[in-house]
Amino acid sequence: MPPHRYEQAEITAAFAEFCLGPGGDAAVVRRLHRNARVEARNLALPLERYAALRDFTEANDEFLAVAEDLAALALLGALDAAGIAPGEVDLVVSTTVTGLAVPSLEARVAARVGLRPDVKRVPLFGLGCVAGAAGVARLHDYLVGHPDQVAVLVAVELCSLTVQRGDRSVANLVASGLFGDGAAAVVAVGAEAAARRGLAGPQVVDSRSHLYPDTGRTMGWDIGAHGLTIVLDAQVPVLVRRYLGADVRGFLGDHGLRPADVGAWVSHPGGPKVIEAIQDELDLPSDALEMTWRSLAEAGNMSSVSVLHVLRDTLVKRSPAPGTPGLMMAMGPGFCSELVLLRC
Repeated sequence: MPPHRYEQAEITAAFAEFCLGPGGDAAVVRRLHRNARVEARNLALPLERYAALRDFTEANDEFLAVAEDLAALALLGALDAAGIAPGEVDLVVSTTVTGLAVPSLEARVAARVGLRPDVKRVPLFGLGCVAGAAGVARLHDYLVGHPDQVAVLVAVELCSLTVQRGDRSVANLVASGLFGDGAAAVVAVGAEAAARRGLAGPQVVDSRSHLYPDTGRTMGWDIGAHGLTIVLDAQVPVLVRRYLGADVRGFLGDHGLRPADVGAWVSHPGGPKVIEAIQDELDLPSDALEMTWRSLAEAGNMSSVSVLHVLRDTLVKRSPAPGTPGLMMAMGPGFCSELVLLRC
């Protein structure tokens, strides 16, 4: 997480002025932020700096500076926890949707963290909130074909830098209260490498993607002179109710499982209405998405980073028994979903 942490009320007061400008109704912002059920967030910059950002160029320059630091910290921390040296990494996947970087983030930090010059690089852009789960799935796809190798995913999202000055749209006001900033990294090893190193941990069993028809304007960015302007339709919870339950049941059923068999639910915290829709559609017990609710309250929706944050907390704080079926899931621009079946 970036070091600048604020209670939601502090952010609300600052962003209400930033988004509304003179004469705006701050009560509307307070209501939307309160409904997000976020208690505190970490921001890329000190709160007072946001009003001084003049344009997209300045915002993106700040993104590059902060994102590189967070990417390096997250990746080195994950490798250290796994007991794997940076020079042993064969593939690095990076993902972000809150800033533009060419060269991409993984190239910018490769020498800094000690990755080999011949490391394979796969930057992902445009997947948004779904990219944490999709990134884990793509690591798995690669390692099935390269079982003796090591692959890593690094996700960085600085959502606060995309909030638009003077934009009174509901989408911008909701985003200013819901989204947070952070980074996460995942280290994955192929089956042969795991056996050789004596490593144990969650296993990816399978994954499934679903791109939903006629939903292209449900979530995403409009990119223009002012940078990244959020597209966020109120239909997101409706689409969750329409599609996700059937998707999850079908995916689990192909592996002889039902929702009741899943002991670890690792769900992206898209927002209160989305989480409630998931609970309802899958008929989950009240504590099944506890880690998702906690992540939302503690950090906000960090786009691709959030589901990895929930995964970490699930493994550390819930400690599922070895062999427990787990399901990682997220939805994002497209509109789409990604499901990853885990064996904890």
